[in-house]
Amino acid sequence: MDMSLVGAMLAAQAGAIQTKVADSLLKSNLDSQAANVQTLLGAADQGASSLANVAAGIGTGLDISV
Repeated sequence: MDMSLVGAMLAAQAGAIQTKVADSLLKSNLDSQAANVQTLLGAADQGASSLANVAAGIGTGLDISV
């Protein structure tokens, strides 16, 4: 095989691995944000007074941009 073809195949494999890792990290981040939203929505359903019982920092790093 030509060395440039081997290099291209190795680069393609590395790209596929990077994509799988990125997908896994994105899913983990989305699951974490979904749990934070559910916590906040549950607190809102119970009334504003229950927000005093929410742990410090909940919702402060929440990215709601689309």
